[in-house]
Amino acid sequence: MKIGICGATGYSGRELVRILLCHPKVEIAFLSSEQFSGKPFSDVFPEFRSRMDKICQKIDSISLNEKLDLVFLALPHTVSMKMAKLFLQQNIRVIDLSGDYRLPQELYEKWYHHPHQDAQNLSKVVYGLSEIFREKIKKAQFISNPGCYPTSASLGLIPAISKGWIELEGMVIDAKSGASGAGRNPSLTMHFCEVYDNIKAYKIGVHQHTPEIEQILSVVAKKEIHLDFVPHLIPIQQGILSTMYTRLKKRVSTSEILASYLEFYKNDSFIRMLPEGVFPQTADVKGTNFCDIGLHVEERTQRLIIVSAIDNMVKGAAGQAVQNMNLMSGFPEVMALQ
Repeated sequence: MKIGICGATGYSGRELVRILLCHPKVEIAFLSSEQFSGKPFSDVFPEFRSRMDKICQKIDSISLNEKLDLVFLALPHTVSMKMAKLFLQQNIRVIDLSGDYRLPQELYEKWYHHPHQDAQNLSKVVYGLSEIFREKIKKAQFISNPGCYPTSASLGLIPAISKGWIELEGMVIDAKSGASGAGRNPSLTMHFCEVYDNIKAYKIGVHQHTPEIEQILSVVAKKEIHLDFVPHLIPIQQGILSTMYTRLKKRVSTSEILASYLEFYKNDSFIRMLPEGVFPQTADVKGTNFCDIGLHVEERTQRLIIVSAIDNMVKGAAGQAVQNMNLMSGFPEVMALQ
């Protein structure tokens, strides 16, 4: 299968190349980069010397007549929507890693502060949370890959919501992400001296992943959900640790809820439920497509506390995108991801 990667020299693009080089059914036909066009990919990322020396091209120089089966868009928000429609018009399947197609037009424009320029394809896109929408993804031509925070939080919360263990009001998500989540373009807030030896909350109440999380949980609950989401920047390269605070509907033990989670995810290779009393850490998922989940019932306050960990660049971006490609293409879901 011939694929292309637009935005290959960003962090998500690099992870896509790393994973797909190990995929036995895939040929990487082109790589695009505006900043590094004309240069070998291995000049940008020297760890790929002799493994991926293909020359990066500008997006507008890519021939849409080239025989391609699928394109990954690892592009900034607002840029993806300009390219997705061009590939879709050529009957090339698309997996978009940006936020451009995750929300309805009105919500997108409110939270991303930019007019949507491809409303027509919003009705055709399938939201690519692999474990939850597997059957729809298998039939899809166009996937909107979930955000990193929504992946971590939703996978932690959905079983409890689906099984009716928790109240739908008053949920709080406290999430901490490594610096790679901000992307590769330099900025003052992401300089080493600003990030190192420091932890800070940011974009409280205005983070664009808030409506995305609420949207997916509302679909599962079949009821509109609103919650508090507080993201934090922590001084690590990769990883997200999300802690979800929820209120139980009735008295129940940790072991009972753990058993229901194990049942819910019994067919999901990339969900690892941790034993009672053991909780996720980012080091255990770095470089993998796993989502680790731990649970605790706090009997004093009747809260269910859920902790999940993912690699924001893999399960939160490129890994889940490849997982979705596998589902769309009839390949084993775990291919190139184990």
